[in-house]
Amino acid sequence: MNHTQKNNGKNPLIQNVSTRSRLILASLTMLVLTSLSAVQPIMAANHPNLVINQQDVAAMQQAITQPGAFQNAFKAKRTEVDAGLTQPIEVPVPVDAGGGYTHEKHKSNYQQMYDTGIIYQLTGEKKYATYVKNMLLQYAKLYPGLPLHPKRKSSNEGKLFWQGLNEAVWLMHTVQAYDFIYDALTPSERDLIETGAITPAVLFLSEQSPRTFNKVHNHGTWATAAVGMSGYVLGKPLWVERALYDLTLSKKGGFMRQLDELFSPDGYYNEGPYYQRYALMPFVTFAKAIEQNEPQRKIFQYRDGILLKAINTSVALSYNTLLFPLNDAIKSKAIDTIELVNGVAIAYGINSDPQLLDIAKQQHNILLTGDGLKVAQALDKGLQQPFAFTSALYRDGKQGDKGALVVMRQGSPTDQAMVFKATEQGLGHGHFDKLTWQFYDAGNEIISDYGAARFLNIEAKFGGGYLPENDSWAKQTVAHNTLVVDETSHFNGKVKTANKFHPRLHFFDPQQGLTIASASIDSAYEDVKFKRTQALINIEKRNAAFGFDIMQVTANKPHQYDLPVHYEGQLIDTSFSREASLTQLSTLGTKHGYQHLWLLAKANLAQDNNDNTLARVTWLNDNGRFYSYSTLVNTHSNHATQQQMLFTQLGANDPNMNLRQQQAFIHRVSATNHTYVSVIEPHGEYNPAKEYTLDATSKVAKLSHYQQAELEAVHISFTDGQQYLLAINQTEHAINSDTRSVININGVEYPFTGRAQLIEMNELN
Repeated sequence: MNHTQKNNGKNPLIQNVSTRSRLILASLTMLVLTSLSAVQPIMAANHPNLVINQQDVAAMQQAITQPGAFQNAFKAKRTEVDAGLTQPIEVPVPVDAGGGYTHEKHKSNYQQMYDTGIIYQLTGEKKYATYVKNMLLQYAKLYPGLPLHPKRKSSNEGKLFWQGLNEAVWLMHTVQAYDFIYDALTPSERDLIETGAITPAVLFLSEQSPRTFNKVHNHGTWATAAVGMSGYVLGKPLWVERALYDLTLSKKGGFMRQLDELFSPDGYYNEGPYYQRYALMPFVTFAKAIEQNEPQRKIFQYRDGILLKAINTSVALSYNTLLFPLNDAIKSKAIDTIELVNGVAIAYGINSDPQLLDIAKQQHNILLTGDGLKVAQALDKGLQQPFAFTSALYRDGKQGDKGALVVMRQGSPTDQAMVFKATEQGLGHGHFDKLTWQFYDAGNEIISDYGAARFLNIEAKFGGGYLPENDSWAKQTVAHNTLVVDETSHFNGKVKTANKFHPRLHFFDPQQGLTIASASIDSAYEDVKFKRTQALINIEKRNAAFGFDIMQVTANKPHQYDLPVHYEGQLIDTSFSREASLTQLSTLGTKHGYQHLWLLAKANLAQDNNDNTLARVTWLNDNGRFYSYSTLVNTHSNHATQQQMLFTQLGANDPNMNLRQQQAFIHRVSATNHTYVSVIEPHGEYNPAKEYTLDATSKVAKLSHYQQAELEAVHISFTDGQQYLLAINQTEHAINSDTRSVININGVEYPFTGRAQLIEMNELN
């Protein structure tokens, strides 16, 4: 169907399906309409009836007369809204993509309508309702004649905006604004607004966009939420049912299917924390509307309270307020994003969890809703308790059986943390980064993930959308801290293939002072299997926490193995000599992200470390601490021919200078089988203001690795003579804290209990 032409009265949905499907849809629609008219109560009898209700309004009206956080939020918002009322209303014909003037104007319009509508509810002053009404009437004139957006995205097209996703966001805010002023409108004004703006938008997002509406994806979530909320306001129960169970009510799509498919039992969202944060807005807002209108559905109890779990998980997947930048993520997104402000407020309104108040306090944003009032009053009373940022496992997959994200933490929320990613692909927003990791310390990212290649809503940079380098670099395996085989990304960079497979989690064991996890995958490459075991260990006598990393690679034939480490900071020193490129740079490769890496320097580790099995790289982070990455060179390799350390700089083959200048070192090994064993060590302090430097040199003197069937150990020696053995039982069977194992090293037996234990030891024989 040509969406730019009138449909001549025909159902647009029926024009998008087969003849047989038309008949089925028509029959189902008639059946549903008949049944709904017989048994469903009339909706939208009272307004507002979505996120806030009349009882909320009465409580808020009382609260704004009393000093406190809520009154302060009201005054600030009213001042902001009053300033907006002095500006002429502008509803322009859509022209621009994301970040352009018309795009941003329609965004500011829906926010202004929403904010002005809530101020009307709290004050009762007619001028606020009139402003919203006049803007809605302009949209009612504009919307019916709009063709598809001139810069539309083919995957999900819009009218007001370049993609239907933004259209759904607009409708979700706009219908709430309409709900706020509903009782201030005449019947004829309501009819104009509903028939000119809201109903056409609903039909466009649903019947005319069935592929997106029925899709189990965050775009589908926004569409179903907007349509369902419109159904409650306009008294259209069929819209609500379609939003919940898809257009034909088959339950193959829709909001409930999205709740089933997109979240694991632990509340982890398939696309990762960044999109979990974004998708929370429609999930929790529509759920709140469902709870207000149909509490018998018990939506917040569905799947053992999956939405409340998702809110907590979103917060937990952050460090120093910033969300972990997994998959397609903008790295500046933090827990104060408006989607999480809404989620935390709604969750607190349900469960009164004082730990959520700790997050709300950090967000510095009190919502003018009934739930926002509860948060404000609780904060005024000082009821908040510290949010528990602890080591945790977040299973992936709707049944929780498709890998997991592991977060290991030590001490306070800004002390050491390791993120071990052994999750599913994450659909189209996923990256080819199986078993990658990140390391944080002293409030900063130390071993980093690039996130997404995108300048969100900056029109000059590819219209504000994902840059071409998102595919050519950010998603590729070499852009992450995990194994690359033969300079080829996992699953050969094919999303459809990647979505079929996931890592296998072997164990996760959080102990006091020692947290360890292990996972493997044998499908990323045709004949290569790799298993990664990571641990975050606090060594009390050294007053420091160390990250241990063991990567075991097995194959049927020799390969080139690359293990990148993308580090944040300034290179200070290495334990080996480097051959630098002084006058001319070359790229590291030609595809799968390698074409974007300049080769700055290289080192032959086997030559420089013939008698020393330790290779070390030390750098200085902006937090004023030093970090040393020590790795074994002569490990248990089979047919190893060469080991190198390559130092790279991002930016090659980037004519528009879209990529950030980041650096990495890559441990390259040519072998059939190989075991990488490494330790990350925070140490020292650099204070340029007071001009002193402390402990700038690593204290790790030696590493050794031992493997005996299912038992494994890493021996670490320090320059002051202290020695420790990290002993691990890698058995597939369940292990409890009393399980006893004994590993024999050079004729000496070392007993240990549980999954893993750090043993203080004497000199190995």
